Amino acid sequence: MSVFTVEGPLLWAIYVTLATLSLSILGALLRVLWGPSLADRVVALDLVAYLAMGFLTTYAILVGEDTFIDAALVLGLLAFLGTLAVARYIERVRSGEALVDS
Repeated sequence: MSVFTVEGPLLWAIYVTLATLSLSILGALLRVLWGPSLADRVVALDLVAYLAMGFLTTYAILVGEDTFIDAALVLGLLAFLGTLAVARYIERVRSGEALVDS
């Protein structure tokens, strides 16, 4: 739990940041839905995850709760591992390997 209160210009900066991150997440989600290729969708999904990390961190500062920062760190780790898994899948599909090993 934080010991300081957010007020004045910092409060307005947090509100503007949260609004900007929300609009950015919406734009990235549209790219996930209508991306021209699988790789574009993966990059956009990565962007959504990292923008959500920024949103969670900013919200943690606003409410003074450290738990949201922990959630942002876990989200970043999962997003990174998910990207690695999808990149490996794309590589295997493009090289023509069998998807199921016998």
